[in-house]
Amino acid sequence: MSGANTQYDPVEVSALDPAAIDEVVEAAEAAFAAAGTLDALKDARIAHVGDRSALALANREIGALPPSAKADAGKRVGAARARVGRALAARQAELEAERDARLLVEETVDVTVSGSRRPVGARHPVELTAERIADIFVGLGWEIAEGPELESEWFNFDALNLGPDHPARQMQDTFFVDPPDGGLVLRTHTSPVQVRSLLERELPLYIACPGKVFRTDELDATHTPVFHQVEGLAVDEGLTMAHLRGTLDRFVSELFGEGITTRLRPSYFPFTEPSAELDFRCFVCRGADSSCRTCGGTGWIEWGGCGMVNRNVLTACGVDPDRYTGFAFGMGIERAVMLRNGVADMHDIIEGDVRFSAQFGMEI
Repeated sequence: MSGANTQYDPVEVSALDPAAIDEVVEAAEAAFAAAGTLDALKDARIAHVGDRSALALANREIGALPPSAKADAGKRVGAARARVGRALAARQAELEAERDARLLVEETVDVTVSGSRRPVGARHPVELTAERIADIFVGLGWEIAEGPELESEWFNFDALNLGPDHPARQMQDTFFVDPPDGGLVLRTHTSPVQVRSLLERELPLYIACPGKVFRTDELDATHTPVFHQVEGLAVDEGLTMAHLRGTLDRFVSELFGEGITTRLRPSYFPFTEPSAELDFRCFVCRGADSSCRTCGGTGWIEWGGCGMVNRNVLTACGVDPDRYTGFAFGMGIERAVMLRNGVADMHDIIEGDVRFSAQFGMEI
């Protein structure tokens, strides 16, 4: 007895049975409806629509049918897949809407509530004052010069007319770098920058030299072993003490207030001759209050030293002292901060408490 004619006789395929397909569709719809999250719906989609699902298997079995049965089976499977696709899309839309509504509630931002911002830092008042001083001298047409903090003894002492026996060269005043006889020190002032500038630049020369300096002072309310200075140097033909006085008057009035004048008291410095101590009129009481705490009732505030550049210094730097003259001055930046802002203790300046620096704002 011959077998079935597979080109024309029907072939039974269990996966294509109408009842079986209906069961598959109903199972898929039930699984989609039961999915409570998008992740659960994804798992249900893979199980009922993926490559290994019952509908995918039924679709592949269509190829085993004779031509006369393929069209009917294809329509039946296609309709089933369309029903499953609609059920999947509808449930996905519902779950996405639920998710979006939940996020609107959970991630709502009240723009009226004050934010908890991390506090920002503040620029240090010493840095701000140094920049302001530099701006003053740039405005006068001067240049700003810088140099190394580790210096040779020649630049720090010898070139400035500080002989080998000068007290400032002793260990109690200067940080010598090991070995002690190596000739290197942490600069005790910014005057070496002036010497370097005289050696490297053309005359005439007008420079201001702000920077960090080091001395073996004990830390107390008014002293610190590491502090900042600004020194000025002008070398040109025909300069006199009158030019020095005029420059200092302008500098002090720019920093402490219009109308503040200066006075010079005779003094001695190895690198200037003649030399003077610089005082300026009290910017608080203007000399009118005998009980003023800023000036102690004297009407004057001591700030720094100055004078005409010593001939020996000019000669050491290769400058003809018979043709050129110069003046120089120097003062502490921390002292300017303390005077201008009423800071009574050096510890407040150096301890790095941001609450102290924040008082001076974020000036740029």
